Amino acid sequence: MIGRLTGILREKNPPQVLLDVGGIGYEVDVPMSTFYSLPRIGDTVTLCTHLAIREDAHLLYGFATERERHAFRALIRISGVGAKTALALLSGMDVDGLAEAVVLQETARLTRVPGIGKKTAERLLLELKGKLGDALPGAPGAGAGAPAGRSDANDVLNALLALGYSDKEAMFAVKQVPPGTAVGDGIRVALKVLSKG
Repeated sequence: MIGRLTGILREKNPPQVLLDVGGIGYEVDVPMSTFYSLPRIGDTVTLCTHLAIREDAHLLYGFATERERHAFRALIRISGVGAKTALALLSGMDVDGLAEAVVLQETARLTRVPGIGKKTAERLLLELKGKLGDALPGAPGAGAGAPAGRSDANDVLNALLALGYSDKEAMFAVKQVPPGTAVGDGIRVALKVLSKG
């Protein structure tokens, strides 16, 4: 498996880039979110990659961040969702936007992406539930202590939902809770935010 490439950016032809790694040119498909963050041609770039091996081809997909690759891998595990659809989704919205759409079960946000119909969007929302927790707004990014933070943010969200707040109210309040806050304190902060609204 090729998990990461660092090399000189030789060509940019969306959605594909050509990366020169030690004299070998790798053609890598990237979502537009990654494409827009690429340096100029001739500069060095590092991409997190995913290698897909098919009967007729070995295909490389590249991502600016580990979170993007994680979201891509979660998407392609869903039956009927191929790499093309996953790249389209990640080109149409960032990982945080996708995670928020999943938590709020907002079909309309996904159907705005070309090629995503209502049925596909509903299936994506159902199957991605709980799989993009690392991208939950208000949760810390990857790194030391991240799993506890993610789980705390989810616990605060679930507590607010159990108290009868709507998905939108709960999401808004969770975003105001500082990353790394313990569950009990997080609930208090979120309730204070909601009481002001």
